[in-house]
Parts: sequence; structure tokens; C-alpha cells
Amino acid sequence: MALFAGDTLIAGEQRILGRGHAEALIPMIAALPGRGRASRITVGLGPGSFTGARIGLAAARALALAWGIEALGYPTLALVAAMARQQRPGPNGEPQPVLVATTAGHGEWFTQGFDAGGAVTTPLASLTPDAAAALHTALGQPLIVGSQAEALLAICAPGTAGALPLWPDARCVSLLGEGAFAPALAPLYGRAPDARLPATPPPAQNTPTPHDRAH
Repeated sequence: MALFAGDTLIAGEQRILGRGHAEALIPMIAALPGRGRASRITVGLGPGSFTGARIGLAAARALALAWGIEALGYPTLALVAAMARQQRPGPNGEPQPVLVATTAGHGEWFTQGFDAGGAVTTPLASLTPDAAAALHTALGQPLIVGSQAEALLAICAPGTAGALPLWPDARCVSLLGEGAFAPALAPLYGRAPDARLPATPPPAQNTPTPHDRAH
């Protein structure tokens, strides 16, 4: 959570939460200067915590409506990649390509590749560790970043550019170009839902007639 004046950070805070997103977020915003009121809101779309992403989006929509301002969303893994390019430049100080790997649940990792300029090189996917390692090799063994960076590095072939553990931080959102923001506040889940509707709906039950109902 962060408040900016243009690209200048005014105040902000990062918390790593397992639970309690709803209870923590609004008080964090209210503690900002001016209770956080701004001329625009941006919010991470995910992927990440299913509940956390939905709470963030709901809060952004509600505040945008209450304040009469614009709300825009950005891909969370794009922010992690931008943070990595700033924090870990290449040998000559130039930005380097990265592969983001973050927790996806069910033993899988959300993965997405980005080139040195921040353009997407592989689509967002939820992969097993072995599949993520194969993708890393196919991309030429770039720097691995994200919450599962060190775990992925441990199973990758020698020659990797290294690993940089990172969690998304709204205080770094100014690193994203304007092209990363979009008005559609739809969550990026990164994987199919665990619960699915049955392929064939169950047969409809007969509706009782008035004479069949108990009084």
C-alpha cells in the first residue's frame, strides 16, 4: 500500500499476510496522509492470494466510487519483474531478463517471463516445479525472481543468473510504465478454479403444487 505525488513516494507500507487482508487494508489506507485520498487508484490484479486479490480489487472499486476517481489495475508479476530489474541489474549495469516464480498452491508456481525491457516473453501459467525448471532452461536461464525464486534455483541447471526473492510492493509501482495499467479490474487468477460446475446439470426437482405444500 502506498501513496504517491506523481512518481514521488509520500508514504507506504508492505506487509506479508497469510490471513486478515480485509481487516488490515482499510486501516492501513486510513493511516496515510489525508486518509489516503488521491486522484487515481491503482491495484494489483494478481495472481496471488485468491482472497487477498479480491479484497484489494473490492477496496479499489469502493474508494474510486466514493471519491469519484479513476481506478486502474496492473499485473502483479509485472511489478515483481520491474522491481527485480531495478534491484539486480546485469554485469554491466543494464536491465536483464527475468523469470518470475511465485506461490500458486497445490505444489505449483505461477510463472511468467519478461525481457530486459519489461515485455512479456511467456504467458502467465501455473506450473509444477519441474515444468518451471524446463521453462527456465528454454528461456536461456535468466535471473529468477519472486517468492519461489530460491526454490526454483535449487532445481535448475548450473549457469543460472541467480535468484532474487521478492514479494510485490506497492511502494515500487512507479517502476511500471503506463502501458501496464488497464481500467478493467478483473482478477488474474493464473489457474483454473479448484471447484467446477458439473458438465451435466442435475435434473430439476419437481415443484410441488399448492395442494402438496404443508400448511
